[in-house]
Amino acid sequence: MGGFSRGVVWHTINMAFRYRRDEHRVHLIVYHLVWAPNRRKAVLVGGVAADCQKLIERKCAEQGWEILKLVVQPDHIHLFVQAWPAVSAAEIVKGCKGLTSHDLRQKYPVLKRLPSIRARSYSAATAGNVSAAAIQRYIAAQEGL
Repeated sequence: MGGFSRGVVWHTINMAFRYRRDEHRVHLIVYHLVWAPNRRKAVLVGGVAADCQKLIERKCAEQGWEILKLVVQPDHIHLFVQAWPAVSAAEIVKGCKGLTSHDLRQKYPVLKRLPSIRARSYSAATAGNVSAAAIQRYIAAQEGL
């Protein structure tokens, strides 16, 4: 489900953290990623924002990254996403920023006036079902075995 609210495009698929399983692994890799257009210009509005959202959704679906929450604001993007263990936060950001920058500049000539639509920087944080304190307690308990 998605929608518009005060210039913000938001999208939520599923907020439940579920462990993924494959042949050899059980994992829960969840990233909160934030990036902004170059010089934090408020260019992600209207059709640009809607197309940006669709492009990120498509990229994530193609790569098997599950979007937990996606918010496109006029001057930055929040992506809360579950990924596979072999995929770094940097790969996700690079894939989404590269695709959106290229395709949006092709479709919206006004964006070509900017030296670049995407800034090099981004923010990344991890999240999950287990707190850092719980992990530290588990490791401390294992030391005695």
